[in-house]
Amino acid sequence: MSEDSFLSYIDAEISLLKQARALLAENGIGTRTQSSSKPKRTMSAAARKRIAEAQRKRWAALRKKAAK
Repeated sequence: MSEDSFLSYIDAEISLLKQARALLAENGIGTRTQSSSKPKRTMSAAARKRIAEAQRKRWAALRKKAAK
């Protein structure tokens, strides 16, 4: 396959992909939308502290079990 014919082939493929994308976008498929109106979930400092302490307890229990 010569370089010119290879480039022509690539250009044709790009054209087909652009057409397919346009059809999908026209039908609303594959379009990116903003996520729902749910607010970002944040965790309070107190909740993070409770979770961290619980995890430290689990790790301590595992270390204690492994040391036996």
